[in-house]
Amino acid sequence: MFTQFKEGLLISFRAIKANKIRSVLTTLGIVIGVCSVVLMSTAIKGVDNSFESGISSLGSDVLYIDKFAWFSNQDWWKIRNRRNISFEDYEKFKGLVKLPLAVAPTAFSVRTVKYRDKTAESVFITGSTSEYLSTTNFTFSNGRFYSEVESNAGREVVVLGSEIAENLFNNIDPLGMHVKIGGHSFLIIGVLEKQGSFLLGSFNPDKQAYIPIKSLFKHFGLTWRTVTINVRAKSPQLVEETKIEAEQAMRQVRRLKASDESDFSINQQEGLTQIYESTVGVIQVGGFFITGLALFVGAIGIMNIMFVSVKERTREIGIRKAIGAKRRNILLQFLLESATICLIGGIIGLIIAVILSYVVNQFLPTSVQASAVILAIIISIITGVLSGFAPAYTASKLDPVDSLRYE
Repeated sequence: MFTQFKEGLLISFRAIKANKIRSVLTTLGIVIGVCSVVLMSTAIKGVDNSFESGISSLGSDVLYIDKFAWFSNQDWWKIRNRRNISFEDYEKFKGLVKLPLAVAPTAFSVRTVKYRDKTAESVFITGSTSEYLSTTNFTFSNGRFYSEVESNAGREVVVLGSEIAENLFNNIDPLGMHVKIGGHSFLIIGVLEKQGSFLLGSFNPDKQAYIPIKSLFKHFGLTWRTVTINVRAKSPQLVEETKIEAEQAMRQVRRLKASDESDFSINQQEGLTQIYESTVGVIQVGGFFITGLALFVGAIGIMNIMFVSVKERTREIGIRKAIGAKRRNILLQFLLESATICLIGGIIGLIIAVILSYVVNQFLPTSVQASAVILAIIISIITGVLSGFAPAYTASKLDPVDSLRYE
């Protein structure tokens, strides 16, 4: 069996070598199909990694009590007309709840951050208390978060996201230096490690700066704006209990009657994850459809060429049968030939996809996976076998006498 396989493979390589241009053109569909599979796989995996690393900074056990809902079927104007959540609401809420590990308010402003002649435009400035750090999974490349004393006093201290620090200071250590935020001087006491997720846009911690919330109110006059209350449960198992307690406490703070609808929303990372997964699912279905179409077109092309090959080599088939070759030998020979053509096309498509993924990685995250490489090879071989079966079967059924007479 091994000898037959080896012999069939050698004949296949000779046939492909004898028709180089035709073989290359035949594989174009397979090249495009395999290239699409690998590129889609690497792109989705890269985006997955980026999303997971970014979303982890939010914490799966953190609740966000906000005026607005991240995702809701309610009318926008109803949500828009809700009362703002004030800093005083946060203080009352914190005094009522017992289950959370940490409770911290956050308020935002968008300002220019400047160091000497370098500026970072439209930076999200997040104001919070020292407890905010306990509601995140932040890690620091340098320095620390602001202390309770600095937080309560509304000191002019700032923690920079990694991207802001890199843009303003390049390779210089920014710790201990001052930056101007909206024209006010702030001392840099810490720089975050890269958290990373382009999907979070401006909410990516790498693109933000963090200052005490009282300092934010003092310099940027945002006391009229709504505050988000971050609530971290003591463990993932206590998230639901913490959520129930938080809702009850917040209703008490807002003085809502039992019949009143809540005028706030409790948001979770889980909601973002569900939306992301459903979006990626739609992209995957579209990608698989396009890939399947390309492979189908490629398979049809290979089938046609194999039929032409059978016609051209009818006398050769007759001679082989006349000297003892069996039907299965002829079948195996043509199946190997179509599978080899597809495999070569698959390898070419794989190489192109890997090169393109490194180029795309300069703009969007990608991640080449071993599973994608194996999948590409398996798809190539299966496509080759399926597309070559009909011509191979036809060749194996040829009568040796008629084949020898064929001109």
